Amino acid sequence: MSDYVLFQMWEPFRQSLIKGHLFYVEQAQKRLLSQFADMESDADRAAEEWLEQSGKFFDPDRHDPGDFYEAARDIGIEFYGLLSDMREQTRLSVVAGMFHEWDKQLRDWLVCEIQHWHRGDTVTSKVWSADFGQIADLLESFGWDVRSKDYFRTLDACRLIVNVYKHGKGKSLDDLREHFPEYFDDPLKDFGGTISGAGRLDHTHLKVNDAQFQALSDGILAFWRDVPESAIEFQVTDVPDWLYRALLKDRAEQTGACARKQA
Repeated sequence: MSDYVLFQMWEPFRQSLIKGHLFYVEQAQKRLLSQFADMESDADRAAEEWLEQSGKFFDPDRHDPGDFYEAARDIGIEFYGLLSDMREQTRLSVVAGMFHEWDKQLRDWLVCEIQHWHRGDTVTSKVWSADFGQIADLLESFGWDVRSKDYFRTLDACRLIVNVYKHGKGKSLDDLREHFPEYFDDPLKDFGGTISGAGRLDHTHLKVNDAQFQALSDGILAFWRDVPESAIEFQVTDVPDWLYRALLKDRAEQTGACARKQA
């Protein structure tokens, strides 16, 4: 049996992936999410600005001052609600960027490693188009029991969150609602379980709080730290069928090309 290294995670490369991820998260928090740190004050300022502008039209002989203050309060409440929605959308967009970058980096690493011992466009295309489960099958084929890890569950949740954020209703919404209901903001949760809106929760109720965002980030870090340093040929068992077929197709095309050249 061969001891040829099929996949290798070069330590400096691993550290560069980790460093890049930490930079993304840190800067997203500093430059984007931090802007929502004091929404109450922002809402108060919006109310005050409206009151100041509207005060120009106040006529004590015709207007009740209480009406103006009540309207200003409503403006502040509306502003806070809109700002809160923007905060949730911003955080979800940061999660999506974080997950997509991890996904692309993983597939790019796999393709680069495969190209050390195999040439062919079919395999490359299949790696880039494989779904989450198929990629997990490939990782497990070289002895890495990735599905048993806590971070795999976190990555699966992140995948579903991103799909729901992007597409709304669909299978990912159903799966997320069934397996990870903690990512939905149930408006009836304060009724102590006597009334539940869980069955009616949809993409508009999707929410990732600060602690959950950190947990998703930590899941990606844990994944990169746990990638095996190397996968040797004799360790590889049960090559996924989708990859096996792609390998055969590339080799058949190469054999045909050589035959045509010799003819």
